[in-house]
Amino acid sequence: MHLTWFAALASVVAGLGGGVLSGLFGVGGGMVLIPLLGLTLGLNQHQAQGVALAAMLLPNGLPAVLYMRRQGIPIHWVLVGFLTLGFLPAVWVGARIANLIPEPTLRLGFACVLAALAAYSLLQRHSAPEAEPSRTPMEFSRSWLPGLAIGFAGGLASGLLGIGGAILMIPLMVWLLEIPQHEAQATSLVLMLAPIGLPGVWVYASHGRLPWLILAGVALGFLAGAYGGARIAVRTRGPRLRQGFALLMAAMALLLFLKGF
Repeated sequence: MHLTWFAALASVVAGLGGGVLSGLFGVGGGMVLIPLLGLTLGLNQHQAQGVALAAMLLPNGLPAVLYMRRQGIPIHWVLVGFLTLGFLPAVWVGARIANLIPEPTLRLGFACVLAALAAYSLLQRHSAPEAEPSRTPMEFSRSWLPGLAIGFAGGLASGLLGIGGAILMIPLMVWLLEIPQHEAQATSLVLMLAPIGLPGVWVYASHGRLPWLILAGVALGFLAGAYGGARIAVRTRGPRLRQGFALLMAAMALLLFLKGF
């Protein structure tokens, strides 16, 4: 693919937008980055998902993690280990499945996921109450099976759809492990600091799905945007963040539907 100056600039801008929204909403920028890459640069769904997954190999959640640590929110390292063990094989499996699905079908499925997330966020009027203070490392060591299952679910979604996986892992941690929302978010962010999406990226690359020059521009913009998004997030009320996230997902889903029909 010949990279024009416009394409180079558009890749940086797309990465910047995805990074800002990743830091702002804390759920991974792939859900916004993938439609942006398709609509602005004309990448097909497989290429866009591969680029988004590769961009998220960067430690873009580090500013948010450092902020949470300054606020005294604990990191559950035992749980991070179990999540990682479940995530690594699943992201490879998800990427393999994605590359077997025809591009229009994959794009339609991705648009349906965005629409479902938008509907859920709009219908969720109030944040769930915080759970009781979380358990000790010894207690988490006995929860290895839920930890592996949560990591597997997040990895499968990440490889299949090119998203970070936090959108599934955070609510599952709150529901299955009964830990507070902020601690679940911090744990998910720490998990994604390491390049655990690499098996999935390798699958996309082996199928020729990665335009490397565009990826470089996206990665540069994504890293800068994530830092800015995290700074905005800490100054914004939760309900406004949720409403903004819902409207953005609805708009992206609509654009993908219109592109496909």
